[in-house]
Amino acid sequence: MTGRRRRTGRLVALEGIDGAGKSTLLRALAPALRRRGLSVAVHREPVDRRLGALAQSASLSDAWTGAVYFTVDRYLGRPALRRLLERHDVVLSDRSLFSTLAYQGSALSAHDRARLEGLQRDATIAPDRVLLLDLDPSLAVGRVGGRRGARGPLERRRTLGRVAAAYRRLARRPRWTVLDAALPRRELLRRAIEAVGASGGRRTGRRRR
Repeated sequence: MTGRRRRTGRLVALEGIDGAGKSTLLRALAPALRRRGLSVAVHREPVDRRLGALAQSASLSDAWTGAVYFTVDRYLGRPALRRLLERHDVVLSDRSLFSTLAYQGSALSAHDRARLEGLQRDATIAPDRVLLLDLDPSLAVGRVGGRRGARGPLERRRTLGRVAAAYRRLARRPRWTVLDAALPRRELLRRAIEAVGASGGRRTGRRRR
């Protein structure tokens, strides 16, 4: 179990289907927040690339097994994530437990999705704020196709359509902000900065490095 240790920082997760621009936004958002006086760290998932590759491969035939691999990865990465939260005002995470709920969870029954969410919350630290980069799956496929290297096993139009719908359902929850991923980069960054600022006073005034 995660326990209830006190955290000094806020965990802000960037979510969205493949091709939505999470990594691009994160690279701009972290320095932008630092310029505003915040101590910012970056966390990326999966932490272990081998587990991530196993999870993606397994998900094609068995969503539950793929989800378990991702759960193990988050459990192993939790101590490092906790340390970042103890030392910084904001930790920006490229993906979180909600990625697994959207990708693998959307292929499961409602009962198994509930079980999966319970496992995820026991294994990791839930975000304080989620920024969902919402993008039409057809546009996402075009972006993914323009990358170098082979397309990932879950980067298919039908899969991304199912996952996008799951993300939109998740975004009805509190502390989610939906951002139009098709916006110009500068405007998207401005709105992301506003969303992070709106998530409220967890700063301590300390600056640990």
